[in-house]
Amino acid sequence: MGNHMAKVQITQIRSIIKRPKNQKATIAALGLGKINKTVEKENTPQLQGMINKVSHLVKVQDV
Repeated sequence: MGNHMAKVQITQIRSIIKRPKNQKATIAALGLGKINKTVEKENTPQLQGMINKVSHLVKVQDV
């Protein structure tokens, strides 16, 4: 099975209040912003980089 086009589900599990601006921007770029909100995205290297920046705020699951 190829790795391309794999999807991941990203769920925000912590508030972004009192977080640095760049983390808030990353959460917004992921389409999140509310606790327990979930988005489905294609798993790209760019996405992995974004997830790593806010990994303490989100939960990631393969779809």
